[in-house]
Parts: sequence; C-alpha cells; structure tokens
Amino acid sequence: MQLSKTEEQLMQHIWKLKKAFMKDILEAYPNQKPATTTIATLLKRMTDKGFIDYKLYGKSREYFPLVKKKDYFSKHVNGLIKNFFNDSASQFASFFTKETNLSMEELEQLKSLIDSELKKKKP
Repeated sequence: MQLSKTEEQLMQHIWKLKKAFMKDILEAYPNQKPATTTIATLLKRMTDKGFIDYKLYGKSREYFPLVKKKDYFSKHVNGLIKNFFNDSASQFASFFTKETNLSMEELEQLKSLIDSELKKKKP
C-alpha cells in the first residue's frame, strides 16, 4: 500500500509531531494551510490504509503513526532500485553518485559508510 503525494506530505507532519490533534496538524503546515475537511479526508484514508491510527478523547482524535518513516522510505528506495535499476543496488549507487552533484565531502562520507559496512560483513 502506498501514500499519495498529499498523504505523504501529511504523513511527514505526523512523523515529525509523533502525536497530533487536528489543530496541531494544521499548525504544522506553512502559510497556505489546507482546509480542515481536506485534512480529515486524508486522515481517514491514511487510517484505512493502516499508516496511522488515533485515540479518542471525547470527540477529539489524537493521531499517531503506525509506520516508521525509515521503514516507509526503505520500501520506496527498494522499489525504486527494483523498478528503475534492474534490481541492482550497484547500478543505483552509480547513478546516484554520478547524477546528484555530490560534494567531495559527501562522497568521502559515502565512502566511509561503505567501508564500515564492508568491515561488518567480512568473516
């Protein structure tokens, strides 16, 4: 199951807030805030999809995420690798390092991460 672009934007706010009532969610949006009814519809859809849930306090609902941001992002990246890079992480890494204008410092950080992972995997 996947989130639409607007649901994903709302989910970003919920992940950041951890727990939130409708007023908290609306406050999290920058200047152009969506209508309350729009947010309510999105929250209902996201609840039905199993991404969020809520606790009732009288008539108020406090929403919270059921899916971790890291897990959602990981699933997306793995899907991207499968669908656009022939299920090859090395093709993805090659594209990523060549096409994203990484600085020397960022490339060095990536190299350190890879070296660290290689050390962990050696017998």
